[in-house]
Amino acid sequence: MNLFDLLAGEDNHSALIMPGGRSLTYKQLRENVVGLVSQLNSFGLKRGERIAIAMTNGSPMAITFLAAALCGTAAPLNPKYKQEEFAFYYEDTQAKALIVLSEGPEAAIAAVTPDMMLINAKVNTDGTLSFELGTKDWELGTGDWENLVEDDDIAMILHTSGTTSRPKRVPIRHRNLIASAGNLISAYSLTGADITFCLMPLFHIHGLVGCLLATLASGGTLVCPNGFNALEFWKLVDTYKPTWYSAAPTMHQTILARASRNTEIVKANRFRFIRSSSASLPPIIIEQLEATLHAPVVESYSMTEASHLMTTNPLPPKVRKPGTVGYGFGVEVGIMDAEDKLLSQGNLGEVVVKAPNIIDGYENNPEANATAFVNGWFRTGDQGTVDEDGYLRLTGRIKELINRGGEKISPLEVDDVLLRHPAVAEALAFAVPHKSLGEDIHAAVVLKAETDEKELLAHCSTMLADFKVPKQIHILDQLPRGATGKLQRLAMAKLLNIGE
Repeated sequence: MNLFDLLAGEDNHSALIMPGGRSLTYKQLRENVVGLVSQLNSFGLKRGERIAIAMTNGSPMAITFLAAALCGTAAPLNPKYKQEEFAFYYEDTQAKALIVLSEGPEAAIAAVTPDMMLINAKVNTDGTLSFELGTKDWELGTGDWENLVEDDDIAMILHTSGTTSRPKRVPIRHRNLIASAGNLISAYSLTGADITFCLMPLFHIHGLVGCLLATLASGGTLVCPNGFNALEFWKLVDTYKPTWYSAAPTMHQTILARASRNTEIVKANRFRFIRSSSASLPPIIIEQLEATLHAPVVESYSMTEASHLMTTNPLPPKVRKPGTVGYGFGVEVGIMDAEDKLLSQGNLGEVVVKAPNIIDGYENNPEANATAFVNGWFRTGDQGTVDEDGYLRLTGRIKELINRGGEKISPLEVDDVLLRHPAVAEALAFAVPHKSLGEDIHAAVVLKAETDEKELLAHCSTMLADFKVPKQIHILDQLPRGATGKLQRLAMAKLLNIGE
């Protein structure tokens, strides 16, 4: 099997809808992908070769990803990278080609090396794509659909976020992606009747698997705008009637903030469910989302190394436990100590997982593999506990836990308390160096109403033990984020120039 086997929706059923563009049926999508793979073969690209993609969201990006993954290995990149970043990723993945839409991005094109081919994707009048070789004097071969990739071939190469070190290459095989898509379908009872609103970027595992592949594998319809636009969200919901969407916490908060201005649309278009992943969703935001949008919110736990999904809270009528990320779907979950010993239920330790969707190992990184892969388990780097029902409660990234004079503080707990103050829109607790304690705790907030540091500290004091109350609260216009939108908790002290 390979990713093509996932495109099993009914011939005339809508597969991809791009607002402002044409929609594609499953028949059109299958035929287009077959033709594009043949084109890539004719350009001389073959199994195992890395094909970089730099495109904004939309049907063209989705189609290009499938074609690249079925010809060689897709290497989707953030189209907003700078030229130096593109150059790093081309070299690191040993990319043989770059595929872009005719309008750019310029930085990606400028970074193309003489031994890479540049391929332009052109949108046809019916919404399908065709590829044109932008590199001159390239010797063309013949295209075919015979040398098919298999389940053990690497479908795509992504990188870890690299917030504390050089990003690690994550090779994800067709069998990993097929297993993960199946787990998502099972977890959320996805069918051909579902319409998914794709808000997450398609250079990120959440968008590629949690939205695109899970939808196509279930025969559903993916509505894919060219990016997340809070001003357009509710208008698009009213037009396309999505049954669910999956997003990162910051997107949920933005959607929630605009819901009160769109009460009629909210009432007329009730979601079957709303899913959150990519980072911890504070319990207060879950409560507000459910109360405002009248739909169950399910928080899940995912990683690139797991081809996305590991655990999730189930849909009603099964029990959703606030403050947990649910239990494994097709994934075995355990808790391990520093000596590689599995701990019994209720004990605090590192979360480990085992499943067919987990990668075999990082690429060309024996040191990281020796640490992360132990006795068939993958060490996630997250700390947590599993309760008597198998539900996983995360206490934070092990590297992000704040050690204040021997007292271990979960920054997630502090975030949630700050977010319960009516004037706080966003919050991020973090460690700062301290001469005698080793680390102390500070927090940064973005406000939506008037308040000051004194009032916020008093609010924390009523809900947190004294040692968990931030020493200082920084009021910012915005919180710093990485390329995939993740908050930069570990870098905050440095970014705010807070030293000893």
